[in-house]
Amino acid sequence: MKKTAIIASVAFAFLSTGCISSMQSYHGYAPDEVAPDSVTPGVDTRSSVLAQLGSPSTKSAFDENTWVYITTIQKRFAFFRPKIDTRTVTAIRFSDEDVVDEVLKYNQEDGRVINYASRETPTRGRELGLWEQIFGTVGQVALPATDERTPSNPTGRR
Repeated sequence: MKKTAIIASVAFAFLSTGCISSMQSYHGYAPDEVAPDSVTPGVDTRSSVLAQLGSPSTKSAFDENTWVYITTIQKRFAFFRPKIDTRTVTAIRFSDEDVVDEVLKYNQEDGRVINYASRETPTRGRELGLWEQIFGTVGQVALPATDERTPSNPTGRR
């Protein structure tokens, strides 16, 4: 009996350690040896940035001369939703001669929350509750459809 209790408590302690520890997950650009901070304006070119950092996470939708490298680190504790620990956005702007014009760095505090449109069209009329939807047609009689050519004959057959 004592052995079973000891084995059960050790197994419980071993299994519960996975719930206590937090997990990190990396999303987006992961710098290997060279960070986007090492890009020097006026010195580096588009090809040298591509060789050092690789392809960007995205390019600007409005200006093809801006490359964006996005890095996000999320932490998750047990079964809860993951929370963003750090987010770094590095935008590199190139001149018309393909030389780096400027390097812009943004972090999580620079971001803004954007409310998206719900894409729902409001309808006029009455909102039906659950019970009205279920029992709303009970007791209503459907009239038979009539044929326009023979209004006295509801089925339309001759």
